[in-house]
Amino acid sequence: MRMIFVNLPVKDVQASRRFFGALGFTFNEQFSSENSAAMRIEENIVAMLLEHARFRDFIKGDISDPAKGVEVLTCLSAGSRAEVEDTYAKAIAAGGKPWMPPQDHSFMYGTSFQDLDGHVWEFVWMDPAAVMPTEEQLAEHA
Repeated sequence: MRMIFVNLPVKDVQASRRFFGALGFTFNEQFSSENSAAMRIEENIVAMLLEHARFRDFIKGDISDPAKGVEVLTCLSAGSRAEVEDTYAKAIAAGGKPWMPPQDHSFMYGTSFQDLDGHVWEFVWMDPAAVMPTEEQLAEHA
């Protein structure tokens, strides 16, 4: 199984743990410390929240300033439109900031916010029936 580790610089790992914990994420303590937190997104997807000094151990150059430009858009799928809205509301209540207005394309709906450090997170629901090919479409390509 391949895994993905998204490494993000944070100013205060404890504040970030509280923020993402309020959104329902859990942490793998085996890979966390006083200056890092391994946030479970899925079984094989982890966001490593690293305080700036620890993040610098892994990079050359400067840490990007999200106030000056967007370095990455982290988009996570949601199981429903309601989950998108619920996650957004929790993020704002926990101190996040709205980023872009909600986008509603009928078959796809998403919202976005900035976390405490200004990183952009998007949560998107897509109607599986609109995304998955029909049996007829599959037969055409067989």
